[in-house]
Order: sequence, then structure tokens, then C-alpha cells
Amino acid sequence: MHIQVRGDHMGITDALNDYAEKKLSRLERYFDASTERQVSVTMSVERGMHRVEVMLQVHGILFRAEEQSNDMYASIDLVADKLEEQIHRHKEKLNQRFRDQGLRTRIKMSVQNGGRRTLREAEPQVVRVKRFPMKPMDVEEAMMQMNLLAHDFFVFINAESDDVNVLYRRKDGNYGLIEPHA
Repeated sequence: MHIQVRGDHMGITDALNDYAEKKLSRLERYFDASTERQVSVTMSVERGMHRVEVMLQVHGILFRAEEQSNDMYASIDLVADKLEEQIHRHKEKLNQRFRDQGLRTRIKMSVQNGGRRTLREAEPQVVRVKRFPMKPMDVEEAMMQMNLLAHDFFVFINAESDDVNVLYRRKDGNYGLIEPHA
């Protein structure tokens, strides 16, 4: 894991640098050894509050956390805990998705292999409607917003065309853009 620690209008001591690296290196247990990880740590002091912002990029997914307290070491502890929780939730989502896909495959196979249905496949239905304000933005800003929200897709108004576009994350880690065409 490559950890880059920098100070925003402040000097970073060796002790702070070592402490940040020690605390953030515990996140390595969530990733396999071959995974390339970039970690950017920014520390600053504003109005007596010690603020730490960490951005961790893994497989094109950006995890971001920010915390502040009266002590820089406490801020590092808080931000490391927050990142660990985000990564844990993300891993759980992935594991749940794979488990669900396995269940769907078993249901389809049981229907195809003999016509017996031991498990019933429920008809999909809309269970939630979400409304949110949209502001025009460019594709790069939409990618950043999607990564900050840790979503797999993002709906936005393209500032260049004034059309509603959908940005989505592909399985290979790249992005796709859906643009309407009349």
C-alpha cells in the first residue's frame, strides 16, 4: 500500500507520518496482496481543530473519509475507523450480490431441470421511489460524485448537452456513459 501523507499549510513530523501509516496499513487486510492501492492523507489545522482527510483508491473505487478533533492522533484514529467501516460495508455489498446471484442461478436451474420448483422466484416490483434535485455537471464531476457516494451508477444532467445521462461503473473498473438519442 502506497501511503502519501502531506500537510495543508503545516509541516508533517516523522511521528505523525509513521502513526498515519501504521493506522492506515491495517486496511490492507481487506484486499488481496496483488491489489494496487493508493492512499492520500491530508492533514491540516483550522481554528484549533486538527483535520485529517484520507482518500483510498482501489480498483477504480474511491473511499473517502474526513474527521476532525482537538488532537491530530485522535483524528487519524477516527478517520481510519470510518474508512474501515466503509470498506467493510462495500465488501458486504459485494458478497451479498454474489450470494444473491447464486440463488437466482439455482432457482433457474431447478425450473429448467425437471420442472419442479422447490424455491419460488418472486416477481420483481418497485419497492422504493427516490427523488432528488439534479444540477448540470460535466462527466468528470459526475464520476467524482459517483465515487464519493460509492454507487455503481449516477444519474445527472450533462452540462454540455442539457440531457439526462447515466454514468455507470463497468466490471472491468472503467466507466460507461448512457446518452439519450432521439
